[in-house]
Amino acid sequence: MARAATADLRRTLARGKPLAVPGASDALSARLIEAHGYECVYIGSYATAASRLGITDTGLLSLELLVQQARTIVRAVRIPVIADAEGGFEPDKAVSAFEDAGVAAIHIEDHTGAGKHTDLPQKLLSREHAAERIRAAVAARTDADFLIVARSDAFWVHGDLEDCIARLQLYAEAGADMVFPTLVGAAELAEVRRRVAKPLMIVDTPGEQSADAEIVLYYAFSITRQFAALQRALAEGKLGSDTQPLEDFLGYKDVGRNE
Repeated sequence: MARAATADLRRTLARGKPLAVPGASDALSARLIEAHGYECVYIGSYATAASRLGITDTGLLSLELLVQQARTIVRAVRIPVIADAEGGFEPDKAVSAFEDAGVAAIHIEDHTGAGKHTDLPQKLLSREHAAERIRAAVAARTDADFLIVARSDAFWVHGDLEDCIARLQLYAEAGADMVFPTLVGAAELAEVRRRVAKPLMIVDTPGEQSADAEIVLYYAFSITRQFAALQRALAEGKLGSDTQPLEDFLGYKDVGRNE
């Protein structure tokens, strides 16, 4: 099952068209994404922190929790799952755990994780240390189709495109299958494309051009929509007024695990 998912993702990318990947928050949202015809689903640390713990993602989630959430989503769908592996933890253990969970791809970042998404000073690992983590992750995989994506937060954290590109070049040399520059616009993305000879993953930024990336993550798609809808429903104060069967919302009656 897991190896089939990794091969499926490779085949999908080989078509040469941008792959739009909505972010799930849980197994149910992942199944809805699949039901609407998307070919891949994403689970990130932001959605995991919110849905599992009700907290903001500040870089403190454990490998165990991230893998548990990824495994839950893998078991709910038949499409490939891309997962957030944060900074890679101990890369050999992280790769083994995500492969065992049935994930098709992970991204590993060069952010230290400390205070992420807060006003605290943001720090990056050294280029060499981050590259070594990518090298270790590549060496640890047992499935050659399992995608390892190298993410750099250099442009997001420092606004430094040159550092971002230099880092991604090192990570590509270390064996990353794809590179992932966070929060770049169309002009920056074009420069990364020109200078780094690897396929691109990006997070969609409203109003920016996404067509030049192989994978576009809509990382908080489900969690933000669910939160907004629940806020509205609770504010209306119509508890007990909704009698529509759950399967009518889903479009199918079986809401259990796909077999």
